[in-house]
Amino acid sequence: MAVTLYSGFVPVCLQLLAGLKTVLQKSEEHATAQKWDTATVLNLRLYPDMFTLERQVRQVCTHSLGAGRVAGVTLPTLPDQDNSWAEMQARIDKTIDFLKGLQPSQFAGKDDTDVTFPMGGQQRTMKCQNYLYHFAMLQVQFHSTTAYDILRHQGVNIGKRDYLGPMPS
Repeated sequence: MAVTLYSGFVPVCLQLLAGLKTVLQKSEEHATAQKWDTATVLNLRLYPDMFTLERQVRQVCTHSLGAGRVAGVTLPTLPDQDNSWAEMQARIDKTIDFLKGLQPSQFAGKDDTDVTFPMGGQQRTMKCQNYLYHFAMLQVQFHSTTAYDILRHQGVNIGKRDYLGPMPS
């Protein structure tokens, strides 16, 4: 089977989002057992100029939703910030539901069409294939990894299998 915009992006995002859900669930359990303050954990970062854990999760979802731009559908409206484990999980659930609602036919023939998206407070235009494979996918992977790293750095017992999520057979 040939790789399409849909097959090369949406299933990978779904896998990483499922992994992120697991990582957050295990982290919440760890944080509760350690009696860590939720607001403190959600604001953890690896370095002062990096995004917080909450923002890393938000970025994973934001860039995953980019599939909707290519599909030509309206993106769901999500809050500007999450203030709890439950809110982060709800954001991921809404993102997963949105992605599951997309159809491969919505991506057909769009490889070389333009898509416009916000980047750094300005609008940027790229070809759909370049946007998904050379921008959005890299963002999803980067922010997923960074969220994992923030939590692993705090001693949460998570591993690569948690991060990867359920792999297709």
